[in-house]
Amino acid sequence: MSTESKQQEPILKASDISDELKEDIFKISAEALNTCDLEREIAASIKHQLDSKYGNTWHVIVGKNFGSYVTHEKGNFIYFYIGPLAFLIFKTL
Repeated sequence: MSTESKQQEPILKASDISDELKEDIFKISAEALNTCDLEREIAASIKHQLDSKYGNTWHVIVGKNFGSYVTHEKGNFIYFYIGPLAFLIFKTL
């Protein structure tokens, strides 16, 4: 990932999570951008941390071009951008 995208602030598009969880997801995502190169590695890093910290089962999609239609656990959905990358993160039962 380019240094430029790593330094940009997240732009929230949709969410139904608490502010505390949102900020933690932003932090975890920024760390993944700094340590991983491929989108699938970024997604795997975020998922692993969320599963460990908040319990299973989190789903993480990271990319520049995707569509989605998902069902999620209430209070556990967020969609945002950091630079050119979109992040769709949600938890299911």
